[in-house]
Amino acid sequence: MENRCKFWLPKKNRFCANAPLNNSLFCGNHTPRKNDQWIPCPIDPSHSVLQENLEGHLKRCPLLKQVQSLSTQPFYQKGINAGKEDEQEEQETLIPTSGSFDNVTSEMKRNAVYNLNIPEFFELIRKMESVHAQICKDIKDSFKIPEACGMWMKREVDRKLPFQEKHVTQQASILGNLEEFGVLENSVGKEHCEFGELAQSSNVFPAVVEFGAGRGYLTQMLADCYGIRRVFLVERKSYKLKADRSLRQKESLILERLRIDIEDLNLNAVQPLQGLPYIAIGKHLCGTATDLTLRCCLANQRNVERCGGNCYLRGLAIATCCHHLCQWKHYINKKYLTRLGITKEEFHAMTWFTSWAVDADHGSDLSDVSDFKLHPESIEKEECTGDANRVESIARNMKAIDRAKLGFMCKQIIDMGRLMWVKEHGLETQLVKYVPSTISPENHLLVARNVIHF
Repeated sequence: MENRCKFWLPKKNRFCANAPLNNSLFCGNHTPRKNDQWIPCPIDPSHSVLQENLEGHLKRCPLLKQVQSLSTQPFYQKGINAGKEDEQEEQETLIPTSGSFDNVTSEMKRNAVYNLNIPEFFELIRKMESVHAQICKDIKDSFKIPEACGMWMKREVDRKLPFQEKHVTQQASILGNLEEFGVLENSVGKEHCEFGELAQSSNVFPAVVEFGAGRGYLTQMLADCYGIRRVFLVERKSYKLKADRSLRQKESLILERLRIDIEDLNLNAVQPLQGLPYIAIGKHLCGTATDLTLRCCLANQRNVERCGGNCYLRGLAIATCCHHLCQWKHYINKKYLTRLGITKEEFHAMTWFTSWAVDADHGSDLSDVSDFKLHPESIEKEECTGDANRVESIARNMKAIDRAKLGFMCKQIIDMGRLMWVKEHGLETQLVKYVPSTISPENHLLVARNVIHF
């Protein structure tokens, strides 16, 4: 009992049960770390390793075998969907071409905003208001609970499957909007849940590719309610308690997991998907994951012949979220924002503002920003207290509702740029609020269909 790590675990009200390292009071997990000794693992940056142990760690890192195996797959192409810092730049662009391609952290974004002087800060907000009024005119409320999802809403499913009402409601509305938009066919009362005219005309069901699938319960609902037959779950992490076991029990369904980062996925090279139409779905694709997914599905769409061997996109529904994690390099429609006068630095400031949308009290729906108008003159008089550069004070003391509505405004601008990019690739597209913000403040859904293939 005495030969234990001396790290106290307050939640368990005891010391760590692991054995300490030699000549230390602590185990390997709780040995005090010095910042200058620990570096991110080159194979998996989610964990760190002592610099002096790096060479040995690289030979036995748990992700080593997975990376080696993945690199042999035909659908693995490093950075294929990453985008480029200067992919849209033209002579008239306002964006500087110099600078690091590394991710800009939230701290860096915040500091850049706080380093603005007061007139620059208010001018930035005025620009966001102007751009929003110009492009975000048609974002409708579209909270849909389709008849086909009744079995889930009534909890008439396997009791072993996890059920959280807010998540089930969001999943049902995503599928309801796909049905409303004509991508899914309501299969209630139809034998084997066939897709009506689609099944008769093409004799093939659309496959479903869920991006950022996590445990896969959005696909689980889709399989239960709409009778899909082929599923690809794209997720870079490994999860316990997945929907896979339940999905594999469906005799008519073929399931395949692709454990890969969306950034590196060449979807046209996934052999079982060759020649098939597919529907792309994703619930809460954080930050850049939405941009990576759109590029993965559509970057080569114009070159895919209707009768060719490659897969083609029939429709998509992507619930965006975590806009504060968006990066200029990965963003799908830099050209569009540039034409609106938004610079790279202003884009990063805008992404930082989006975090204010989810920080607010969502007892009432705050996502309607049509009446938002910041009054900088009154704020400046109340909060500046004579200081010539108190942007941080002004930002912190803004009314919570104003902060939240500015955050929602910036989220909508980012997502409208994505919608315009999808439209440029020939799809019929809508951006809707698929649940009230009282259910989830991350309530934007990008839904589209390829009218050529219907």
